[in-house]
This record gives sequence, C-alpha cells and structure tokens, in this order.
Amino acid sequence: MKKILVPTDFSPQAEHALKVAVEIAMKGDAELYLLHSVEMPMHLANSGDSGSLPEAVYFIKLAEKKFETLLKEPYLNNVVLHEAIGHGEIYNDIKETVATNDIDLIVMGSHGASGFKEMFIGSNTEKVVRTSDIPVLVIKNEHSAFEVADFVFATDFTDECHEPFEAARSFAQFAGAKMHLLYVNTPSGFKTTSEIYALMRKFVKHVPEKEYTLNIYNDYSVEKGILSFARDHEAQLIGISTHGRKGLSHFFNGSISEDMVNHAKMPVITFKIP
Repeated sequence: MKKILVPTDFSPQAEHALKVAVEIAMKGDAELYLLHSVEMPMHLANSGDSGSLPEAVYFIKLAEKKFETLLKEPYLNNVVLHEAIGHGEIYNDIKETVATNDIDLIVMGSHGASGFKEMFIGSNTEKVVRTSDIPVLVIKNEHSAFEVADFVFATDFTDECHEPFEAARSFAQFAGAKMHLLYVNTPSGFKTTSEIYALMRKFVKHVPEKEYTLNIYNDYSVEKGILSFARDHEAQLIGISTHGRKGLSHFFNGSISEDMVNHAKMPVITFKIP
C-alpha cells in the first residue's frame, strides 16, 4: 500500500479522512494524493462560451487558495503529498487519478445520505464505492488515532468473494487487526448452522486459524445484522465486498455495501468483487 488517494471538498468530514490517511501513510511509508474536483455552477459547466472563462478561473483559484491553507496544517509535515484539481464529476476524476497514478487505496469522508436523497441522488462517496476497482475506506467521524484491533468482514462465503477476502486479509495484517468473519442469516435466505459452518470452513481452509474468528448472526436484514454484530463486539472497522452495480440494477436492487457506507457510524472499507 504505497499510494493513497484522498478526495477532498475541504469539509470537516474530508479532513477527518485526510488525518486517517496520514496515519496509514506514515505506517506504510506511502505517498498521499489529495484531489479536489471543482464543482462549477451549472451555467459554466454547460457553457462553451469563452466569455465565461474568467468566472471559471475564479473557482479554480478559490480551490488553489483552499489547498494552500490546508497544506500548512502541521499534521501534513511528515508525509509526501501531491495535490491536484479535477474538473469533472468527482467519481470520474477519482477513476482517472487512480489509473494514472496506480493508487492502492482511496480514503474519503462521508456525510452519508438518507431517505429521498439516498434513493434518487446518493452521496458522492456511495458513487465512488460503486465505481471503484480498488478498496475504498470511508470515514464518518474524527479519530484521535486510527487503531483497528477488531475488523468485521461480512461475506456470504461464496467463491466470488475469495479475492475481496484476500484484499481484506492483507489490510487486516497491515493494521494488526483480528478479522471476525461474519455470515448474517436472514429469514429470506435462511440456512442451517451446519450448512453455514460448512461454507465457512471450506472458504478459510487455507488461512491460519489464529487470523480470524467465524461468526453467524441472525437478523431481519444483512445490513442490520452487520451493524448490530459490529456494535455488540465493539469493532473499529467494517469490511464488505461490492459488486459495483450500475443503472437500473442498482436502482431496484440496491447494494448492501453502499447502504453500509451511508448508514454505518464507524469506518467502512469496501472491496470490489471482480
């Protein structure tokens, strides 16, 4: 984990994420890439009129000024940091930055979204989670120190989740955390305890037992089960894999990982299913 991207809108939530990213970077001797996407007013974004250029320059200069202020923060003194200004949709700017710079991890803050806004708009963070091919660590609150002793990784223990699990396992080893592998048993997808444990044992047969615990939690929905289990076990981080659904499939079916990003109070890290 040598290159970490932190998208910022200069909000308190974005700074919470930046501080966590600094801790991770210092622990892993990684470089930080700080990205701000300039949100142009609609009449400028859609205009091809060269007369609007001075107004567009104003917004870019404003972003540069905010960068200048942020980069004076003492907590940034001991990390290698690259800053950039994007000019498109945030998730497109992020995708381009990840590809261009071979980024390993995205760390970003989130306000969350709920109700009508969540259904029809969603948060920028949710869109990044849905479109990212690399892990995304979502930070909601300020952390005086980002320490992960207990890491809950929820999965259905199917073959397609092996690759996300290995990525989560690597992150747990980097953080020095114990993984608590979780299967949430729901009425709509009920399995017997013996069936679930058979799935689990097959899934982790190549992993040393000291690295993980196996857990079954019964609840009415997967999301509620993950949140309740993590809270009951005082975990510091939730991990989950995402399919990255788009379009009508996303709208009608939703995504547990995106719901977790919006609703969890603790940090959530997502891993893309190939």
